[in-house]
Amino acid sequence: MARIKYKYNSETLRYEPWRLKGKALRLRSFILFGISLALALVAYSFYIQYVGSFDEIILKQKNQTLKVEWQLIQDRTHEAYAELYQLIDKDDNNYRVILDAEPLQPSERQAGVGGSVKLETKEFQDFPIVLNNYTSVMQLKRQLDVEVQSYGKLKSMIEDKLEAWASRPAIQPISNKELSRLHMTYGTRYHPIFHKYMAHNGLDFAAPKGTPVYATGDGKVIKAYFSGSYGNVVYIDHRYNFETRYAHLSGFAVQEGEAVKRGQVIGYVGSTGNSVASHLHYEVLYKGQHVHPINFFQRDLSNREYQKLIEIGSQQEHPLD
Repeated sequence: MARIKYKYNSETLRYEPWRLKGKALRLRSFILFGISLALALVAYSFYIQYVGSFDEIILKQKNQTLKVEWQLIQDRTHEAYAELYQLIDKDDNNYRVILDAEPLQPSERQAGVGGSVKLETKEFQDFPIVLNNYTSVMQLKRQLDVEVQSYGKLKSMIEDKLEAWASRPAIQPISNKELSRLHMTYGTRYHPIFHKYMAHNGLDFAAPKGTPVYATGDGKVIKAYFSGSYGNVVYIDHRYNFETRYAHLSGFAVQEGEAVKRGQVIGYVGSTGNSVASHLHYEVLYKGQHVHPINFFQRDLSNREYQKLIEIGSQQEHPLD
């Protein structure tokens, strides 16, 4: 509550309430207003100079947020580059070494990376930090594209290698459980029927008649017929320049044109053709030339592993023709 001022009235001889009126009231009001306005102007000038306007405060907050986000982008870009270099190292020094492939040349990895980054807006070029980071990200993208293509080629190489390894003759055509004797004579030997020395380009596996004969690698049957010398014989083309032959069979389990898997039964031991006892004559050819089959036996397979392999192949077994 405002205090009431009193003034002594000499006529009434007592103190009476006194209020400012007229010109004096207007003058005092003007003075108070002027003082208030001056103080407000001083305060506003101080705020603008040392604190800033509300728009500036909002812009500063947004700018600070953008700086934090930009730093996160830079950190993630550096991490992505580190991960890319790890992929490149594994590509050149691990996977391509295993696959016996030449590493990519630096010029291949840098394809499309060099050169200037052209921007359509001049305003963007006025911010060098943004421009540099944009350029770095675009280079990272191009290098990643190159590496993705490289890994795609590696995948194709691996698939081709796996197919080649599966196709290569690598096991015995007869299980050791059924094998009576392995005749190791390769090259020239005395023929028991013609009684003279003749070329012998394979190995003979003595086994009871009807013993299953297994394909020694994945391939395709190109011949399954009766030959005057080989008797019932199966030829398998394994691609990758390999071919195998299985002679003197008592019967066939496959036919010409059929695809076979390693460990699949293709026929049965017999004594057809120029043969004096039940056995399998087995040959391996590389690039059309006979090679010693003993070099293509996967000797590190145990009997259990071998049996497991032929059990898998026997799932595709066909009845005797």
